[in-house]
Amino acid sequence: MDFENISPEFRDLVPPNSWVERLHTGMRWTEGPVWFADGQQLIFSDIPNDRMLRWVDGLGAGVFREPSGYSNGNTRDLQGRLVTCEHGQRRLTRTEPDGSVTVLVDRYQGRRLNSPNDVVVKSDGTIWFTDPPYGIIGNYEGYQARMELDGCYVFRLDPVSGELRVVTDRLTRPNGLAFSLDEKTLYVSDSARSHDPQGAHDILALSLSDDATARSQTLFASIEPGLADGFRLDAAGNVWTSAGDGVHCYAPSGKLLGKIHIPETVSNVVFGGRRLNRLFVTATTSVYSVYLAVCGAARPRSAPR
Repeated sequence: MDFENISPEFRDLVPPNSWVERLHTGMRWTEGPVWFADGQQLIFSDIPNDRMLRWVDGLGAGVFREPSGYSNGNTRDLQGRLVTCEHGQRRLTRTEPDGSVTVLVDRYQGRRLNSPNDVVVKSDGTIWFTDPPYGIIGNYEGYQARMELDGCYVFRLDPVSGELRVVTDRLTRPNGLAFSLDEKTLYVSDSARSHDPQGAHDILALSLSDDATARSQTLFASIEPGLADGFRLDAAGNVWTSAGDGVHCYAPSGKLLGKIHIPETVSNVVFGGRRLNRLFVTATTSVYSVYLAVCGAARPRSAPR
């Protein structure tokens, strides 16, 4: 069965005749799905193969960029431009409308970043990203190298001034991230369990101060089985996250509502489709999708700075 109802509320989130579809396969480790509504297309990373692919409904998938700098997480900024985390060059980049690539940041206080992993954009245009060392611990998802920073941080970049600020340094392996609907809370996953059986496998809720640092940090959910890699919110504030047996859905309170079972290990998700009610799932060698009865949270719009 594709769906597991743990709480009655989950039945209202999934149409009774919906099912999990496999859209494309043949990758090594898919990640970083981002939806482009203006082109009705999904772009995602195939990290070990050092490429990005593009899937269009009815046309299938093809190569978007190769090599890709061992790209991982992707998102769009307020102008609709693609923002990408690159493991290979240990940097955050932006793809301009003419296809050229601009380096947004690759160092903090003169030292190279670890390997930017996942990224989101706030309504004020600032770019927030995680920086664990997954791209430099071996040669499978990047290039083996030493860490130059003292830890693994969550960063906030102001693309206008170029200021790069540490939001928090309290997570062992910060990974996926997303804002609450009111943007007062930043959800961040700690995926230390990926390389340590006793490591963290949680989503933390960071309450943000006016200076964009974490004022406090509380446990939102511990993922079992597996861990939270990437996740997104729907329009009701529910969190849809990767897990060891598929996709888990949590209410804003942290209550587990239900699961979508996927036959491969899931890395990340994104809402898309014409009505933003189609959940796209990147999972090991394949990309899947499922139609839901709820829409994804609206993209942030520019706010006064």
